[in-house]
Amino acid sequence: MLLFAALYYLFPLYVMITTSLKGMPEVRLGNIFAPPMEVTFAPWVKAWDSACTGLYCEGLKPGFWNSVKITVPSTIISVLIAAVNGYALVNWRFKGSEIFFTVLLFGSFIPYQVMLYPLVIITAQLKVFGTLQGVVLIHTIFGMPILTLLFRNYFASLPPELFKAARVDGAGFWRIFFEIMVPMSLPIFVVAVILQVTGIWNDFLFGVVFAGTTNYPMTVQAQ
Repeated sequence: MLLFAALYYLFPLYVMITTSLKGMPEVRLGNIFAPPMEVTFAPWVKAWDSACTGLYCEGLKPGFWNSVKITVPSTIISVLIAAVNGYALVNWRFKGSEIFFTVLLFGSFIPYQVMLYPLVIITAQLKVFGTLQGVVLIHTIFGMPILTLLFRNYFASLPPELFKAARVDGAGFWRIFFEIMVPMSLPIFVVAVILQVTGIWNDFLFGVVFAGTTNYPMTVQAQ
């Protein structure tokens, strides 16, 4: 079943790559499953450097790097903050922690579209509206509720004796987190990174709204 699922998802990728390596006369033949008779990278070069996307003919290169500039910091910041949040909610309970977690979790059920206008006002007041930094901020905030839930549940499944033993030995908040919790949590870190990277890279709405007004080609090509 796993092999069948892998082939199912890889087959469109095969069609896309083989078609991109064909010249237009060969593409017009309509045989999308056949490998290219004559391999050419000219469409790749044109798409990267000079393809027209809307009003601009700068290729996909500017948009690709803008997507990287948005995805990388948004993923790193949101995953790290969510990891600390989940760790604190499980092992360092404070007064009102359950209420805090409930409110944070509630945020993951609110549709993005409902909060677009208030977020526009807030980012404008912070003077980051229309910038990449503003998009990074929005993605970081919206990624934290679900990521905090993931990390909280994962840390809750770890043996509490490890945490108690470290506390007895005099380890503090950050030492326990970096030397005990993080090495044991690589699987959930991988899951969190995959969720954030795919979600942010494929997003179009936030890019258009929060960065598209001042640099239209940047956002349209990036997303």
